Amino acid sequence: METLGLTDIIGPVMVGPSSSHTAGALRIAYMARKLAGSLPRRVEFRLLGSFAHTLTGHGTDKALVAGMLGFSPDDLRIRNSFAHAREAGLHFEFTPLPDSDDYEHPNTIDMVIDGADGVRMCVRGESVGGGAAVIRKIDGVDVYITGENHSIVVQQIDEPGVLAHIATCLSEHGVNIATARMYREQRGDVAYTVLETDQSISEDAREAIIANPLIRGCRVIPAATEAGEAPAPVDADVQTRALEDLRALDFGTGRALLELCRARKASISEVFFRREQAVQESRGFADGTQAYLLRVLRVMKDAAFGPLDEPANSMGGLLGGEAQRMAKLRRHARNVCGEPISSAAAYAMAVLETNASMGRIVAAPTAGSAGVIPGVLLSLQATKGFTDDELVRALGCAAAVGYLITRNATVAGAEGGCQAEIGSAAAMAAAATVELEGGTPEQCLDAAGNALTNMMGLVCDPVAGLVEVPCQKRNASGASTALVSAQISLANVGNLVGFDQTVEAMYKVGRSLPFELRESALGGLAATPDACAWCESHMCGK
Repeated sequence: METLGLTDIIGPVMVGPSSSHTAGALRIAYMARKLAGSLPRRVEFRLLGSFAHTLTGHGTDKALVAGMLGFSPDDLRIRNSFAHAREAGLHFEFTPLPDSDDYEHPNTIDMVIDGADGVRMCVRGESVGGGAAVIRKIDGVDVYITGENHSIVVQQIDEPGVLAHIATCLSEHGVNIATARMYREQRGDVAYTVLETDQSISEDAREAIIANPLIRGCRVIPAATEAGEAPAPVDADVQTRALEDLRALDFGTGRALLELCRARKASISEVFFRREQAVQESRGFADGTQAYLLRVLRVMKDAAFGPLDEPANSMGGLLGGEAQRMAKLRRHARNVCGEPISSAAAYAMAVLETNASMGRIVAAPTAGSAGVIPGVLLSLQATKGFTDDELVRALGCAAAVGYLITRNATVAGAEGGCQAEIGSAAAMAAAATVELEGGTPEQCLDAAGNALTNMMGLVCDPVAGLVEVPCQKRNASGASTALVSAQISLANVGNLVGFDQTVEAMYKVGRSLPFELRESALGGLAATPDACAWCESHMCGK
């Protein structure tokens, strides 16, 4: 992931239950389908690493099929993708390989695709967190395709003049090349050229490329975008200025962010929104940040409020109705937490209920931690009267913190344990709370550091591989931790260890956790006798 933007941190808007194992898996299959050129006749999904242990529990199987059908991550048809595949004539099978060690990233999938034209293709993809994915191999040749920008993948004979031909064809059709990489196993053999472009690639441009007899194939992968209207383009001068702005605004550390805030006399959200505008315009599109975050807020509200009125049963059967009971307790004498913590816990649990029933949520920064930020922000709105516009600005502050953690550490449970998911979400929510309350940028990062500190070492141990237990209650705890962490910072209680070093420490702790404690469903609570007994009685045969 070369340039992280807003939707990489607060997003995607998706169907649950897991950003890495549902939305990320869908993205892998979607890109593989584009590489195949059309809907295949048959595909075998070979699951490695953590995917081999959490196939059905995270809806990975449904998501992979949905991606091969071309569905978007927020399409509710994902729930019934098997039926849609049968209607479309797509045959599929899953082969978990839990004992294989032939992979680098813990979230890896190999796909053996038999195309409608009778050609077989083997594609390897990795889900790298937050719904993002990378294609790493095509027919055994190492590649690197993110799909974040418009991409074109050309299979060719490695002969002189081929790259010049591709570049000329794109230029003649008004397409500017952003990056270009050529992958080959040996000189003069079959090679792949992968180009990322600033503009979409038309069918005319593709046909011009394949007219060369040295070209074996040419596939186009559209840029990953949120559902909705396509963003308006900007002219070349705006794009050039945006690239200059991005270089000045692309803070890589908390220290650099605070320096920008001081120099511009701006809040964290203001700096982040200016950076995001530069990111979008540098990619050739008008800034759509406000419209996107208003949509995010609507989805968050639906996910948090829906189960309070109509409880939703989860896929695995472990959740359903807990949030409603928490909401009722707020009005009872036995309510020991008070507001806004009581509301935050109830809303956070409700979002996980929506998530676990394959409803629509916002990964913030992941689906497994999707309840923390809406839990905190919506509780503050309910108890203190903040407007939607103020919550949107708070989301900008949260995104800046999530960006720093993603850039310098990880938000994926499979890499860093639950501390990377719930801990990061709590840090984001704590900083957002402080900005809402008029705190300084320094206090915002202190609050984020407090939350990370209090969540450090938290393992990822989903029972039966489901994003249900203990995930739902950890979202509630993460929301309350965020509020307490903000309170400490607003009281001007500082931190011995700064934010950047805290992020680094969290990352080192996560990397030192054994595989069993990083989203494999093989350790922690998932390995206890009660959990194993439940799995034996409820999951056999699934």
